[in-house]
Amino acid sequence: MDNVKVNALMLRAVDYLENDKILTLLTAERGKLTAGIKGVKKAGAKLKFAAQPFCFAEYILAERGGRYTVIQASECESFYELRTDINKFYAACAVCEAAIALTYEGDESGEIFSDCVRTLSTMCASDEGLTLIGFLLSVLRKAGYGISLNACPACGASLTAADKMRFNMDTGSFCCWDCGTGVGVSGVTYGVLRAADGHADGAITDDGKKRALKLLKEYLAYKTDAKLNSLQEFIKLI
Repeated sequence: MDNVKVNALMLRAVDYLENDKILTLLTAERGKLTAGIKGVKKAGAKLKFAAQPFCFAEYILAERGGRYTVIQASECESFYELRTDINKFYAACAVCEAAIALTYEGDESGEIFSDCVRTLSTMCASDEGLTLIGFLLSVLRKAGYGISLNACPACGASLTAADKMRFNMDTGSFCCWDCGTGVGVSGVTYGVLRAADGHADGAITDDGKKRALKLLKEYLAYKTDAKLNSLQEFIKLI
């Protein structure tokens, strides 16, 4: 049996047996992995924190036959503020859902890991909706499903928030209404996505943020078949 040290973010915990849990961890060193953790449902369990939502910690894992068990952990950050505000909580859960959907066990995913930790830290003191939109745009791009927010790919015309346009789920691109197929989207959706992606000409409205998140949810589900229940709940709340 070998011990492995990883810096990891706890993405999901599932009950197992009477007092144990199975964790899904996103690690900086080994990508996504699954690890058991024993006794954490007992009152006073010393590793209870390591199975809490959004725990960012140094985990010591015992590896045997390709299976991992958490034997020690040292917390780096708990992101406590995300657990005390219902909107922030569901937005943070949506970050974890997206990370689960877009990473694979055994694949290097250091950039997505860094994005997750940075996003959760930012959400503690910032607009969680706009932060989540920026995060989803970034990790979709890193996973190979980037959304194009530039000119219409068919005719080359510039797009603005005043235009009527379509979004193609297959290509991840916006286009002029008459240039292609796809779902119709509002200009405010496009404007918020541009703003969240760092473009100065973007415009942010509360309605636009909700519309942008709905589109991102549909697109992520289309590409990965993920359920995205937390993202759906967050959309209902805002």
